[in-house]
Amino acid sequence: MRRALDEAAQAASAGDVPVGAVVLGPDGTLLATGHNEREASHDPTAHAEVLALRRAAAALGSWRLTGCTLVVTLEPCTMCAGALVQSRVTRVVYGARDEKAGAAGSLWDVVRDRRLNHRPEVIHGVLENPCADLLTAFFRER
Repeated sequence: MRRALDEAAQAASAGDVPVGAVVLGPDGTLLATGHNEREASHDPTAHAEVLALRRAAAALGSWRLTGCTLVVTLEPCTMCAGALVQSRVTRVVYGARDEKAGAAGSLWDVVRDRRLNHRPEVIHGVLENPCADLLTAFFRER
């Protein structure tokens, strides 16, 4: 999570919402990182999770990220939750809850919807306060 927080800080310094993500391989090695790049790329899909998933898939040479863990500073939104299900990640670990747009247990629970063919394990609240504090400070400055 600390590496994801470093990624989030990079997003903030570029003027984007400070969300960072990392993908760990089945053996725990770092496969890929990402942070929000919507402002820099003018791409509404350039969320930290999506970018990290794309890079991890490229590193593995497969879109199936079975056995992998995505670690992200903020609870995934519906778009990112859908990408997590589609990528077949085994585990999602997030820091701060997103009561306004969270789709991993707060507002919705897309990743654990029994109607879907894949449901990753979800672990929440890891370094929750530092993750939330980074977001609060960013929006306070805005």
